[in-house]
Amino acid sequence: MKTSRPSQNPSGADRRPPHAAQTDSAENLLGRIPSMTVLLSAAEAFEGLAGQPRPVLTAALREALVALRHRVQSGKAEVTDCEVPSILAAARSMLEARRAQRLTRVINATGVVLHTGLGRSVLPAAALRRIDAVAAGYCSLEIDLLTGRRGRRGAHLERLLCELTGAQAALVVNNNAAATMLALRGLACGQEVIVSRGQLIEIGGSFRLPEVMVAGGATLREVGTTNKTHLQDYEAAISERTAMMMHVHTSNYRVVGFSENPDTRALAELAHQHGLPMFDDLGSGALLADDLWTAANEPTVIDSLRQGADVVSLSGDKLLGGPQAGILLGRREIIDRLRRDPMARALRVGKLTIAALEAVMELYHEPERAKREIPLLAGLSESQASLTKRAEQLASMLKAAVAKDRFRVVEDESFAGGGSLPAWPLPTAVVCWQPGEGVSLDDLTRSLRLGVPSVLCRIHEGAIYLDLRTIAENEYEDLTTAISALRV
Repeated sequence: MKTSRPSQNPSGADRRPPHAAQTDSAENLLGRIPSMTVLLSAAEAFEGLAGQPRPVLTAALREALVALRHRVQSGKAEVTDCEVPSILAAARSMLEARRAQRLTRVINATGVVLHTGLGRSVLPAAALRRIDAVAAGYCSLEIDLLTGRRGRRGAHLERLLCELTGAQAALVVNNNAAATMLALRGLACGQEVIVSRGQLIEIGGSFRLPEVMVAGGATLREVGTTNKTHLQDYEAAISERTAMMMHVHTSNYRVVGFSENPDTRALAELAHQHGLPMFDDLGSGALLADDLWTAANEPTVIDSLRQGADVVSLSGDKLLGGPQAGILLGRREIIDRLRRDPMARALRVGKLTIAALEAVMELYHEPERAKREIPLLAGLSESQASLTKRAEQLASMLKAAVAKDRFRVVEDESFAGGGSLPAWPLPTAVVCWQPGEGVSLDDLTRSLRLGVPSVLCRIHEGAIYLDLRTIAENEYEDLTTAISALRV
């Protein structure tokens, strides 16, 4: 008796009904996945993959295959997922996602001037020119051109900082957290530092002052309460273990109402009576004695030094308006001591940061020019009338490009951002964009965010807001093009 065999399919094609194909076992589905050789060959003519460098393409395909095998093994894959076009499309999506993660130009329409996610301060043109000149070839980073011998990195920058602030000496490291840690390590390692409980700050990225103290080798001795710390609280905490008194500017929040803290002068006088240094961690780094900072009750570097702080730290990329950096200013013997610490080399900055910061500091030698040319200062101080005029100009361009949508100018508020001036809202003018019924604002803002250039804005009360405080005039055309591409 012969046993009947199922008919053979000489072409190897799957002739089962579609519903049968969906029930393939994981083993069968894995067997359907094409080889890397087949995928690489097919990718040469696939839109979005053709022309990609071989290592980049191979990595994307491998990533797509790993994800596919995981879906197969978890029972979430179908036969069509194992076909060449589906795998190539998945690889293309991964490449697009990877491109979205690299540094790219962004039009900031959020109104947040010091947007940490967008790189904080925009550098002035003078800094860009200096960077270009230094980056294009060799530079005198550690050579004294007068003598031809080895020089100190950043010596000219340090002189500029001292001239501007009245400090005896200066040292530049890679950010203010590094400056704080270096000061704690150099002046209080293994000993106590007295700080008000209300100043134990946390800023973005989970930077917490108590943890920085631990990293710097110092022991925290907190005094007072959240809202009130008196001078006698500091005095009562001083012991043979005390190495330093520290004041921290709460730049990203304010305690208002029933609150009190000794000022810098009082703390410095108390510290000096006991032979201790006083460290003022300003963070934000306002420099000019200007109405801008007076109105916002923002302390300046110059005031802190004049009131007796022995060492002051600040950020280069916040209210100073320069590149990311941490700046230490103060008494020469203290700064020289910190400079000799081996950790100072690990925290030092490179030639591009020095070039940019030099250019910014040179602008500060001419205060009125600094206010005009440093984008941070110009952006924070631009008048409501100027912002409204510019908003009307942008709205007119958008109306002409996208007639079916509504664009109107409204008043609103924005903030400095970057952990600075938290209680100082900035009156601003925005272009209020209302695309119409049935249009997803989330989808529109996502498309703008993933475009070239990328555009970031905010959604408010059923409309998209484009804040002129952070949109430059030379960005109007690109912004209009990006919006019209989505709506025309």
